[in-house]
Amino acid sequence: MSDVVELKASVRERVGKGAARAERREGLVPAVIYGDNKAPEAITLPYKEIYKQLHTGQFLSTVFEIDVNGKKSQVLARDCQVHPVKDFPMHVDFLRIGKGTKVSVSVAVQFLNEDTCPGLKKGGALNVVRHELELTCAPNAIPDVIEVDLGDVDIGASIHISDVTLPEGVTSTITDRDFTVATIASSGPTEKDDAEGEGDEEESGEEAASE
Repeated sequence: MSDVVELKASVRERVGKGAARAERREGLVPAVIYGDNKAPEAITLPYKEIYKQLHTGQFLSTVFEIDVNGKKSQVLARDCQVHPVKDFPMHVDFLRIGKGTKVSVSVAVQFLNEDTCPGLKKGGALNVVRHELELTCAPNAIPDVIEVDLGDVDIGASIHISDVTLPEGVTSTITDRDFTVATIASSGPTEKDDAEGEGDEEESGEEAASE
């Protein structure tokens, strides 16, 4: 799993749109910590730190330890509002992690052994259906990536979630179907297609001769 990332925060004395705009002008991002049967906490965090974490590609699956004036809470970011034009973070919602908490997170899929994959070596193409998987696990068990081995996958094969080895304690959030993660698709006519095509040509020639 990823290391816990520490963030320093301050209590937000005022709430509302006007106060939030003033905080952003000062280089701060308004945020709230909620959950675990505790009262919500309105806080602010340094803009530069949130911007950096937001662009790691793992912002919503990283465990943060937020220090608010010496009081520390472990949290997960559940939502980040981004400016529609300027693309900077405007507000973040953090969920407290309590004892026994299970969370649902999106984790990137990484494909291994593409260079030795039989299907790709035959000219097939890797068709990625899901670049990320929705997983349920304890916050301290969130994997960095889910690896899918293509070393034995031939052309025409489909890789389903049941074919993927998940870490201990990690399960798929989707449980009602064995969904497809990726396929090795043919990028051109197969030998069977070529043989059928030649057969069609022979039949056409025979028909023309009989006429």
